[in-house]
Parts: sequence; structure tokens; C-alpha cells
Amino acid sequence: MAKKKGGILKYMKYSVIGIEMAASVTVGGLIGYWLDTKLGTEPWMFIFWLMCGLVAGFRSLYRMSKQFLKESKQNENQGSD
Repeated sequence: MAKKKGGILKYMKYSVIGIEMAASVTVGGLIGYWLDTKLGTEPWMFIFWLMCGLVAGFRSLYRMSKQFLKESKQNENQGSD
């Protein structure tokens, strides 16, 4: 049972990728929208901060995928010993 629970928890941390991507884009868009309303620069701050959110989301996706590949290689090496 503990082995099964550990497997589920292992994959649950990777299910957060979609939430992180959506949250970073949303936060970037909201920051840009707020700055546009305060500075009167519509739509430039919105576009800039939305792109920043996209970059942050893809950066997080890249880091998580690197970590996943590293862990899967370690598991393969442990299984062949």
C-alpha cells in the first residue's frame, strides 16, 4: 500500500504543471491590465506582462520536465542493478 501511495504522490506533483502555466499567464495578464488602467498605455503593458507570464509558465514546464527525466533515468538505473 505504501508503495502505491508513493507512486501516486510522485505523479501528483507533476499534475501541477497545468495549474502553474494557467496561473502564471493569468497573473501576468492581470498585472498588465492593472498597469494599463493606471498608466493609460493600453494595450502595451497587458501584452508585455502576458508574454512575461507565458515565458514564466514555459520555464516552469521546462524545469519540471527536466526533473521528471532525471528521476526516470535514476529509476531505470536502480532497476537494472
